[in-house]
Amino acid sequence: MQNKICLVTGATSGIGYVTALELAKMGAVVILGGRDMEKAANTVIKIRSESGNPYVDFILGDLSNFEEVRKFATEFKSQYSRLDVLVNNAGAIFKEYDANPDRVEMTMALNFFGIYLLSGLLLDRMKVSVHSRIINVSSMMHKMAKNNFSSYNDEHNYKAINSYALSKLALMHFTYKLAEKLNGTGITVNAMHPGWVKSNFGNGFYTGFYGLVDTLTTPLQSTPVQGANTIIYLASSGEVAGISGKYFIKRKATGSSSASCDKEVSTELWDLAERTCKFKYDFEKLKTENKNEKSNSDEPKMNPSEDNAKDK
Repeated sequence: MQNKICLVTGATSGIGYVTALELAKMGAVVILGGRDMEKAANTVIKIRSESGNPYVDFILGDLSNFEEVRKFATEFKSQYSRLDVLVNNAGAIFKEYDANPDRVEMTMALNFFGIYLLSGLLLDRMKVSVHSRIINVSSMMHKMAKNNFSSYNDEHNYKAINSYALSKLALMHFTYKLAEKLNGTGITVNAMHPGWVKSNFGNGFYTGFYGLVDTLTTPLQSTPVQGANTIIYLASSGEVAGISGKYFIKRKATGSSSASCDKEVSTELWDLAERTCKFKYDFEKLKTENKNEKSNSDEPKMNPSEDNAKDK
């Protein structure tokens, strides 16, 4: 992973933090995505210190907000000429219904549509790398959802668990469809389930009944280190080079729900994402780009000083 450029969203805590730290220890240039400036800057300093790697930085952005996703991608492109690994880890569950500025329900906006948009905006940087990888952090909870995406924005029938499961099912459809469309480009995309990880994820949600269940099942939950293990494997291992369109649990490709394998629904959901995000992928351009442009020799364009992180 020496000098590989890796972007990890939702990287200021939990499995995102562990992923960023371990990739930094491997010698990668690591960019953290986060919403809170102070928290992101402190995380950068901590990872630089623990890894001994000065090439760690952050970009701010709320990835549930499509305008901020576009700004996030523009900021990345202004600093880096390529992207070797994209870890789409940012995600959340919202106890009450809420919507982003485009009036899209927040769970789907962050856990699916934002990932669709960010991945598409950064593909031109990923094509420059010889072999680049996208890792989508999904969940086994996708198996709880059915292919009913027509009512995802229904405020009156909103249920947090159902919306979260639906967003993760959508992410599985996206992974499979994107892998199909990226065939022959040198870019791979896979999804994974990190396990039930004990972290800050879901703060504010696990109260009442769900809080009791969370407390009682604490001994069964994984640590962030355990949860991040498969992400790091998919980002760095030669064993999965060229493998695309798979769903991994504990480093093993496994089957996802039958609903997630419905190709007709995958196509319909892709069309929905195009309309919702007002963005279309240009795969023909991606495939016809001059392959001679591909290079891993570019030096990372960033200031590795700690003062730079503190000043942001």
